[in-house]
Amino acid sequence: MPTRVDGELFQSAQNAARTQSRSAAQQIDHWARIGRELEASPRVTNHVLKRVLAGQGSYDGLTEESQAVVRAIWEERIAEQLGGLDLLSELRAAGDAWTESDADGAAVVRNPRSASE
Repeated sequence: MPTRVDGELFQSAQNAARTQSRSAAQQIDHWARIGRELEASPRVTNHVLKRVLAGQGSYDGLTEESQAVVRAIWEERIAEQLGGLDLLSELRAAGDAWTESDADGAAVVRNPRSASE
């Protein structure tokens, strides 16, 4: 069944698959099965995970399996947040200057108030 996956996830799957003699699709399937088993494990309880993800429980007190699930969820949430950011537009709208690197790695200060920006 065709399924779309994030490009970064697919690239990671390709890299991991090479060492396991799998295709990228087989690697993603493998990871999905592991995730399913982790979530179904009696050592990984959804109630505890939800408390940690809500900031009401301690990550350090989780089992290694539960920590792995929490990290995966955090990574998904971070990727979603980063995907929705448009900092350049925000800086321009606020009239704030910013610094970025050019193609050679030199720092360049950008000023949205100057005529050249």
